[in-house]
Amino acid sequence: MRTIWVIFNVILWTVLLGSTGIILSIFEWRGKILGKAAHLWSKLILLAAGVKYSVRGLDYLDSKQNYIFAGNHESALDIPLAFAGIKHHVVAISKIEYKWIPIFGWAMQAAKHIFVDRHNHIKALESLKQAALSLKSNPRSILLFPEGTRSRDGKIHKFKKGGLLLAIETQFSVVPMALCGTSDVVVKGARQLNPTPIELRIGKPIDTKGMTYANRDMLTDKVFKEVVWLKSEWEKSK
Repeated sequence: MRTIWVIFNVILWTVLLGSTGIILSIFEWRGKILGKAAHLWSKLILLAAGVKYSVRGLDYLDSKQNYIFAGNHESALDIPLAFAGIKHHVVAISKIEYKWIPIFGWAMQAAKHIFVDRHNHIKALESLKQAALSLKSNPRSILLFPEGTRSRDGKIHKFKKGGLLLAIETQFSVVPMALCGTSDVVVKGARQLNPTPIELRIGKPIDTKGMTYANRDMLTDKVFKEVVWLKSEWEKSK
């Protein structure tokens, strides 16, 4: 029953908040209204799931700065946890397939999310270049899952460099973060949710000032190690 209740709430709040945000975005083109709607939507979904969440490390962040938030990805709850826990105006790098989903995709477009064709490497790189230009004209923080896909075993897998190039292009600092416990709530193969506490652990921002394309491997490796460390610290605390 809990799973059905969560699905109902996802549909309900997506329609209500998405439609309202799309209409209001006519008067506010930067997407900040829909950013606040996404923050509220995420909190409502976690509430419907009966999941308590906590956030550590917010004091590392400057409310006046924009960041590239990069974390692990192991569950469908990662997105609501990230949007609920981060107080900045955040948009995601998403699959291009989401772009035209009624209301959901339209709201993402109005909120200025970034869409990438992951099946076409050339188009994906071009999308990231356009995203860098967009971030300069309309600054906002980015949510990125550098693994590229959801982990099926709960382990953090090798990070891809593509999305993190945005940090070098924009010179935005990268914030490593660990999304902890979400795979324990949505257990693979289980029909019911297991509403155990989850946590978002935010690390110290990694400065990219002066970095160039040649530093992409070093940056990717550093972010990966920080995320792994943050997750391991959470596991020790359990």
